[in-house]
Amino acid sequence: MSSVLFDVPGPKARVRHRLLAVVGLLAVLGVLGFIGYRFYDSGQFEPRMWEWLQYETVQLELLTRLGNTLKAFAVAAVLAVLFGAILAAGRLSEHAVWRAPATVVVEIFRAIPLLIMIFILYNGLPAVDVKLSPFVAVVVGLTLYNGSVLAEVFRAGVLSLPRGQAEAAYALGMRKTQVMVLVLLPQALRAMLPTIISQLVVLLKDTALGFIIAYPELLDYAKYIGSQGQFGRPLVPTTIVVAAMYITLCLLLTRVAVWLEKRNRRSKKVVAPENKDEIEKVVLTNASGL
Repeated sequence: MSSVLFDVPGPKARVRHRLLAVVGLLAVLGVLGFIGYRFYDSGQFEPRMWEWLQYETVQLELLTRLGNTLKAFAVAAVLAVLFGAILAAGRLSEHAVWRAPATVVVEIFRAIPLLIMIFILYNGLPAVDVKLSPFVAVVVGLTLYNGSVLAEVFRAGVLSLPRGQAEAAYALGMRKTQVMVLVLLPQALRAMLPTIISQLVVLLKDTALGFIIAYPELLDYAKYIGSQGQFGRPLVPTTIVVAAMYITLCLLLTRVAVWLEKRNRRSKKVVAPENKDEIEKVVLTNASGL
């Protein structure tokens, strides 16, 4: 028995795969255990290295930095999705005057490392009399990079839909903008939702790059507390705490993605209508939800 991509493993192969999985898991646990032991042996888990967490001022500042991180993420996520949708529409255009610039923008901003982009926005633009605040520089950098990546996600989602849907919508007398907004994009968004959420998780983690321009977020504060001699320079403990906060945020975002996916599966909307009557139902359903 075989699938499209590979042969289904037999009994011996399944046993071998399970054995390799156990060995790999033990190897990962061994590495983590060794790192934990080295931290313990160097005194990183001693109570004095964690005393900084008992101060109310530190706790409040951590919450403030968490709020700054979430604010940058929320604004950049919304703008990246909008920017990506606009670029995807441009790349799907039949007119080269729209398609060519959109392609150039996507290829350029996907190729530039995000850290360099943020650094240029904050430290390079003042050379031409354009001064951005750390918040704006971080948000713009996140928007440009992740919006370019999402543009390709949206484009792939639209191109994966059956051609008959667009043809049936055109037969109803709809313009191309209406076909894209009312018929194709809603279905592409549902189909690409797991990939979109995965990219938003990347965007959330990339907010930590704001520390390079002193944006007051979590990693910047961890670096500050970790350098304080009065707390014993607890760089490793502060990094562990901040990492745990990022992990929690990413897990929550992943849970939202799972909930949305289950909700979409329960939806009664037609996913792949092929005839004119079904297309009209989808258009009316999507239009009523806008």
